[in-house]
Amino acid sequence: QVQLVESGGGLVQAGGSLRLSCVVSGRTLSRYSMAWFRQGPGKEREFVSGISASGVFTLYADSVKGRFTISRDTAKNSVFLQMNSLNPEDTAVYYCGATQRGLQEVRIPTRIDYWGQGTQVTVSS
Repeated sequence: QVQLVESGGGLVQAGGSLRLSCVVSGRTLSRYSMAWFRQGPGKEREFVSGISASGVFTLYADSVKGRFTISRDTAKNSVFLQMNSLNPEDTAVYYCGATQRGLQEVRIPTRIDYWGQGTQVTVSS
């Protein structure tokens, strides 16, 4: 059974930064394409960023491009999301997801095989 545990969320002022972590247990990280999603109050879960199983290729939502960076550390079986220049619209619960499908499918929530429990990010104005 694959388990994902996120951490690193919190309260930050607009313009600040946070780094989210997602630790994967139960299977080796190299088998999975990984993604970050977020869900704001009253909103649907939306794709934020994805990274291929190889770690070579990445995807970003237009709303975070240039501000967020996704990375993975196979030795630590972990995926990270560095978030800079945060604004109140980034406030949401952030979820880590894993799929054995290709990178192009990580944008679709129903293509994600495993989810973490989420970590809250709140950006104050």
